[in-house]
Amino acid sequence: MKKFDLKQSIPFLVLAAVAVSAIFVPSATTFGGEGYVAADIAWIIVATALVFLMTPGLAFFYGGMVNRKNVISTMIKSVVATGVTTVLWVTVGFSLSFGDSIGGIIGDPTTFLFFKDVSSGAPWSLAPTIPLTLFATYQLMFAIITPGLVVGAVAERIRFTSYILFIALFGIFVYFPLAHWTWHPEGFLFTMGVFDFAGGTVVHISAGCAALAGALVLKRRKVHLEKKEIPPANIPYVLIGTGLLWFGWFGFNAGSALGANGLAVSAFAATNAAAASAGLSWMFFDVVRGKKPSVLGFCIGAVVGLVAITPGAGFIEIPQSIFIGFVAAIISNLAVSLRSNTSLDDTLDVFPCHGVGGIVGMLLTGIFATKTVNPAGPNGWFYGDPGFFLTQLTGVVIVVAYSFIVSYVIFKVINMLQPLRVSNEDEEMGLDESQHNEKYIQGTLLVTENGVITEKSVRLLDKDFQEE
Repeated sequence: MKKFDLKQSIPFLVLAAVAVSAIFVPSATTFGGEGYVAADIAWIIVATALVFLMTPGLAFFYGGMVNRKNVISTMIKSVVATGVTTVLWVTVGFSLSFGDSIGGIIGDPTTFLFFKDVSSGAPWSLAPTIPLTLFATYQLMFAIITPGLVVGAVAERIRFTSYILFIALFGIFVYFPLAHWTWHPEGFLFTMGVFDFAGGTVVHISAGCAALAGALVLKRRKVHLEKKEIPPANIPYVLIGTGLLWFGWFGFNAGSALGANGLAVSAFAATNAAAASAGLSWMFFDVVRGKKPSVLGFCIGAVVGLVAITPGAGFIEIPQSIFIGFVAAIISNLAVSLRSNTSLDDTLDVFPCHGVGGIVGMLLTGIFATKTVNPAGPNGWFYGDPGFFLTQLTGVVIVVAYSFIVSYVIFKVINMLQPLRVSNEDEEMGLDESQHNEKYIQGTLLVTENGVITEKSVRLLDKDFQEE
């Protein structure tokens, strides 16, 4: 048995302390049904489950694109955010995001400490027809997937324990403040007039800028320095991941209407139109540039379209959503090409796709938003209000600067506390084996039986071949 290592045991000890503290949280009465709408509750429960599904979808999406030696390590980094963020959200995250505002900057951490008064409290002011517990759980799903998006930029070289610490620090210092600024009625971006329907700033720009910071701090992989072309491990995984993300995104955007209403239907349709247009745009633009239409191209383009429509899904007409997907895919495609000609090693192009896609979506919301879709929303530049575009632009600049600077500091601090990057030997071996002592590869094995070469499906699990 290994000797007790205090440093390695800190995550477990912190979780144990939280779990024991939770015992002493006083029980609360179950929420009543006064003022609630059953249809709204049913829809937001479904939407919450849909958004949760996006996290394993993201794991498949990223896992299929990395080197085969790093599939498992990449997938678990997306999924493990479910555990870390949930515990953090229940303890202080929901309070920091939606608690009593402290100067429009952050929520009072004691407001809903350990979900105090969430079950028995009044509903959220902007979601009066559903219980506060449901609203809190729905918002949790957004908080879970955001650090998971960063994985794609730092894949194949970040130490697993360092990434766990990043999830916690990113939530406390980046995600929770941005959620408060943008979605709390007293948040300073909210009061400034910045509109972000479902997370263009809070989720995608923040994750994209954190990804850029992480790629810069971690520096380049060995294969990137040697300019080796590593084929994707499993393109069918990418297709599965795209389908799950697209499906889950309906809950992401349409659920942000916070009710079973016409606005949810409009956001649902706009989301689908933007994704479809962007997938085709990316694929056909590749053809224009002399490439062949690819599965990866359509999948990446569709996700970019989903990103771009997110901030404006509840403010933009369905026809304009096609234009937004079309334009966003081209801009992100060019950003990927630009990145590939630099020394930046953003493994799966998270910043060009999520960061740039979120920026494009926020700015185009400033152009195409219309009160026809949402009377509580703004009119964009295209509908006579250039001032709203400038407000969106200001909000984007603030969020980009804050997300990048704070995330860069977080990565630097983690690197001072413990190595952020795996050793050269571990990188060469692959993170599946070096970080998790696990290995899973599916493929074919050529074997000789009685002098005849035959092809058999095999599975490699923990170094043992087993015929299927």
